[in-house]
Amino acid sequence: MSPEPNLDVAHLGHVEILSPVPEKSLDFFVTVMGMTVSGQKGDSVYLRGWDDYERHSLVLTGSKTSGLGHAAFRTRSPQALERRVAALRGSGHEIGWVEDALGHGPAYRCRDPDSHVVELYYETEWYQAPAALKPALKNQAQRFPARGVNVRRLDHFNGLAADVKANRIFFETYLGARLTEQIVLNDGTKAGMWLTFTNKSYDFAYTRDHTGAKGRFHHVTYALDCREDILRAADIFLENGVFIETGPHKHAVQQTFFLYVYEPGGNRVEVANAGARLVLAPDWKPIVWTEEERKKSQAWGLKTIDSFHTHGTPPVDHG
Repeated sequence: MSPEPNLDVAHLGHVEILSPVPEKSLDFFVTVMGMTVSGQKGDSVYLRGWDDYERHSLVLTGSKTSGLGHAAFRTRSPQALERRVAALRGSGHEIGWVEDALGHGPAYRCRDPDSHVVELYYETEWYQAPAALKPALKNQAQRFPARGVNVRRLDHFNGLAADVKANRIFFETYLGARLTEQIVLNDGTKAGMWLTFTNKSYDFAYTRDHTGAKGRFHHVTYALDCREDILRAADIFLENGVFIETGPHKHAVQQTFFLYVYEPGGNRVEVANAGARLVLAPDWKPIVWTEEERKKSQAWGLKTIDSFHTHGTPPVDHG
C-alpha cells in the first residue's frame, strides 16, 4: 500500500524578487501591471493582485542585483507547519525562523538543493481593502483597479536549477509537492519539472540552468481572466515601452497561454491564462515530454526563443 500523501502545504503564498532599480520596478508593477501597494518595510515594498486574498503576493526588494529573494508557501494549519519544520530539521536544508515578517506570522526558512530560499508559514493577514478600494461584491478581495494590465492573482514562479531532479526530490519529500509534468532528455537528464500543491496543474516549476549556476530565477507569473486579456496586455506593454520577449502564444507543456516581458530590474515576468486545466485525479500520472517532443516548438508552432533558455537572474558573470 502506498504511503498517505503529504498535504501539509496549501499553496504558493508570495514571491520576493530583487531589483537594482527598485523605483523603476515599482512603477512597472503598479502602473503597468496594475498591482496595489499594501505595505512597505525597509528596502521592500509589498504588492498584490486585485483578487489575492492575502495582504500581498509579491515582495519587491531593492538590491545590488536582480533575482529571487525567496518563495513562500502557506501551510494548511499550524500543525502542518510544525510537521514540515520537524521534517526539515537535521536535513541540512534548514535556515531557521523569521519572526518579524510583514503580512504573516512566524515563517520557517530553508534552502532547496539549488540554494533557493524557501519559506513556510501559516498565520497570515487577510487583505482588508480601504474604503476607496472596497469591491461591490463582498466575495472579492478588492475593487478591480482598471489600471494597466490588471493582474488578478499570483499564479506560479519558475526557478532555474543546476540539478532539476534533486530539487524535485526535495519538494516531494519535505513539502509534499506532486509532480504533474516533466521534461526528460535522451540521456535521462531531467530538464524541467512542474509541481503542484493544489488542483491547479502547477504552483511552481524548475527548469535546467544552462550555465550550471545555482539559485537563479526564471520568472514570476500573474494570472489574467482570459486569453483576450493577454492580447490586451501585449498592447499595454507596447504602449509603455516594455520589452516583450515572446508571445502571446500557447505552451505545449501545461497548455498555458503566455506572454513574457522583462521588468526594469531585469527579471522576467509572465502574464498568463492557464485555461481550464485542473489536476483532480489523486493518482495523477506525470506527463513526460521527450527531448524530440520539446524540439517541436510551442503548441502552435512558435519556435522557443533562444533567450528563454539563456536569460535568468541574477546575470552570470562569464568573465
